[in-house]
Amino acid sequence: MKVAVNSVKVGNIIEHQGDIWRVVKTQHVKPGKGGAYLQAELKGVRTGTKLNERFRASETLEKVRLEQKGCQFLYREGSMYHFMANDTYEQFGVSEGVMDEDALLFLEEGMGVHVSFYEEEALSLELPSHVTVEVMEADAVVKGQTAASSYKPALLANGVRVQVPPYVESGDKIVVNTSDKTFVERKR
Repeated sequence: MKVAVNSVKVGNIIEHQGDIWRVVKTQHVKPGKGGAYLQAELKGVRTGTKLNERFRASETLEKVRLEQKGCQFLYREGSMYHFMANDTYEQFGVSEGVMDEDALLFLEEGMGVHVSFYEEEALSLELPSHVTVEVMEADAVVKGQTAASSYKPALLANGVRVQVPPYVESGDKIVVNTSDKTFVERKR
């Protein structure tokens, strides 16, 4: 599907130079002299390579249509992650290189996720927006630190470090936002 350059947004998947790219950053530029253009940072979905590209405002790009399937994560075997489609119970593997490293940190067996496909090839993984994780280590509270809203570092069971409020202790279960790795609430 052809789209105008000025409607391209971060996260879109486009076809460019015979490959599939994810738009990582965009900046619309209107210089005083010359025509407007879009400066875009692209990441190769299959290869992981980065490309900085300049598109004139009058150009169109080929936006890729992706099919999303609700899936369940089953297990990891080497660098392959195995999933099962919720509707057909079909099992398939996705290589580690295709998925975002941050997404892999929160992936747990049995977790419900959405996998995006392009022509039967898995391209990306979308986790739930919030997950519950156990706190393994939390720094002690410094006396007088509770007067202002302050946070302390904590290590989660999956190895991720986040900033948590002073009342969170080791052994607590907390809800974490998967997109920016921030504390949301303590789970009771």
